[in-house]
Amino acid sequence: MARFFLGFDAGGSKCRSRLIDAQGRQLGRGEGGPANTRLGIEAVRDTLIATGEQAIRMAGLSPADVQGIAAGAGVAGISRTGARQDLEALAFPYGSIAFDTDGMIANLGAHGGADGAILSIGTGSVAHVLHEGKSFSIGGYGFPISDEGSGAALGLSAMRHALRALDGRTKPTPLSSAVTARFGHETARAIAWMDEASPTDYAAFAPLVMDFAEADDEIARSIVQDAAQHIEQFIETIFQRGAPRCALAGGLSQRIRPWLRERTVARLVPAKGDPLDGALHLAGYRADLG
Repeated sequence: MARFFLGFDAGGSKCRSRLIDAQGRQLGRGEGGPANTRLGIEAVRDTLIATGEQAIRMAGLSPADVQGIAAGAGVAGISRTGARQDLEALAFPYGSIAFDTDGMIANLGAHGGADGAILSIGTGSVAHVLHEGKSFSIGGYGFPISDEGSGAALGLSAMRHALRALDGRTKPTPLSSAVTARFGHETARAIAWMDEASPTDYAAFAPLVMDFAEADDEIARSIVQDAAQHIEQFIETIFQRGAPRCALAGGLSQRIRPWLRERTVARLVPAKGDPLDGALHLAGYRADLG
């Protein structure tokens, strides 16, 4: 029987860990860089171990204690062909470790393991549904083909508008000027940045888009309104697929919520816990979340 439980939320922007004892008391935590399987399986393993070591050091556990840890990790991109098997084949220092998607742990945390759905809106966007023994995702196929309504999608739309404004194809707005200012208002510099930009890089523009939308910038408002429509479509589909309840999660979820229709918001429930609670549930810890 495990003496300690270690949960990982390994997302596209960062990896977080939480270490608790068998009574549920938090002993340590950690935070590291992105841990999407697109970065490579061994890179994900290294990030998980490094982030876990932060929590273990904070807790002051011995090497013998580490062997008594049951770990659970929700990993972005683990649904890619062979990714789960490749991760499971690698060595980890814990007594056991279970892997699933980052959507699954978000759902487990939101509903305490009960049936329901979670719509995660952060760097990317994906819905995860647990219903009558079935577990499945909606969306989340990767940027830029998917991730509608996400931070990366907001950033991509902002870059498109900014470049069109530099060309003179559309009217500049405070948003476009703020974006192009980061590249000295030079198209060539913006293109060079885009050649190397990751979803996380695009998502870094999301707070700027939200700020200008809330300040009534015409283009920023249209970008956010379009994102809200995609999110509402997600939510409608979630209930059509049988979910009895739905909660929002992710770094963008609270800022986008006021842009949703009242009837949509009325269908949502608050999350009981966060993705790390779900990761600890995956590891085998059972808590009464009410």
